[in-house]
Amino acid sequence: MLKMKRITETYDMKVFTDTGDYFGDVEESILTKNKIFGWRVRATKNSFLNKVLGSAKGVIVPHQLVKSIGDIMIINKSAVPSYNPDED
Repeated sequence: MLKMKRITETYDMKVFTDTGDYFGDVEESILTKNKIFGWRVRATKNSFLNKVLGSAKGVIVPHQLVKSIGDIMIINKSAVPSYNPDED
């Protein structure tokens, strides 16, 4: 069954990858006419995104990479920037 959600209900929602990594929090939705184009995800203190980006504040995740939205948002792991811990 399809459940509808207001966009405002997604703000500050936790975002996880489909592999279970905590990615960040939804900061804003990006709309084009009447469709969702993407989601601006904020890098929070303990998120995987914060480790990868360093000083950047977040990323824009295209809506096509969102797998599910409920109590949390699940995105495809291909949205994750490449990260090699040996480079640090």
